[in-house]
Amino acid sequence: MVKPAREPRRRLPTVQETSSGGLVVDLSTGVPRAAVICRLNRAGRQEWCLPKGHLEGEETLEEAAVREIEEETGIRGEVVETLGSIDYWFSADGRRIHKVVHLFLLRAVGGSLTVENDPDAEAIDVEWIPFTDLDERLAFPNERRAATAATLRLGELA
Repeated sequence: MVKPAREPRRRLPTVQETSSGGLVVDLSTGVPRAAVICRLNRAGRQEWCLPKGHLEGEETLEEAAVREIEEETGIRGEVVETLGSIDYWFSADGRRIHKVVHLFLLRAVGGSLTVENDPDAEAIDVEWIPFTDLDERLAFPNERRAATAATLRLGELA
């Protein structure tokens, strides 16, 4: 029996993307907490994640993190240090995307929680989450690892 020839697999174009964001921390209550956003994933389910987004123009990674966090959470932050980067692959809009996200630890210096200033309207909710609850709240393992790394550096924020 002759098997029918398989159609060649169409190769998707690959795109590189860079984003920046992280954990903006408030210590004013005596319990360290981070501003975390909720968004709807492609399947329409809610997922809690760190605020982050694309660089604009000639922004540095740090400038983009500060801007994105403020847009998505309403909280102004000051960069304390880097938490490293995470990268992953996904497909969307007929493209294969390799995304690198640079994460930073920031100290909250002003603002109030709101998603009203998110220009992309991706964030549907925002909350202050105690660091002790981040592991169970954050949807993605790589973001949970970044939160654990940030926990070890909280003393540098005091």
